[in-house]
Amino acid sequence: QVQLVESGGGLVQPGGSLRLSCAASGSFFDINIMGWYRQAPGKEREMVAIITKGGTTNYADSVKGRFTISRDNAKNTVYLQMNSLKPEDTAIYYCNIRTLSVYWGRGTQVTVSS
Repeated sequence: QVQLVESGGGLVQPGGSLRLSCAASGSFFDINIMGWYRQAPGKEREMVAIITKGGTTNYADSVKGRFTISRDNAKNTVYLQMNSLKPEDTAIYYCNIRTLSVYWGRGTQVTVSS
């Protein structure tokens, strides 16, 4: 059984910052890729940022230069530092890990509004 526990979402004003965390626990061999996805109302889920075990990152164009993904392999935890937030960043953010299988967190709401 694998559990992903997300934290750090909330309400923030435009231009503000939030930091999301996702800790993985349970029985798995190795986590190759960890990442964050988001889904806004009426839209499909989209990739925000992913990071490999070796530290290679990939970002959606819409968040490049504003968001930073990082991970602590010893803690099986992935982070997403979000700066210069915009109203269009409002969505439910989901943690995702890929081992021999793919696992999703339950999501954390991020709302950017004045």
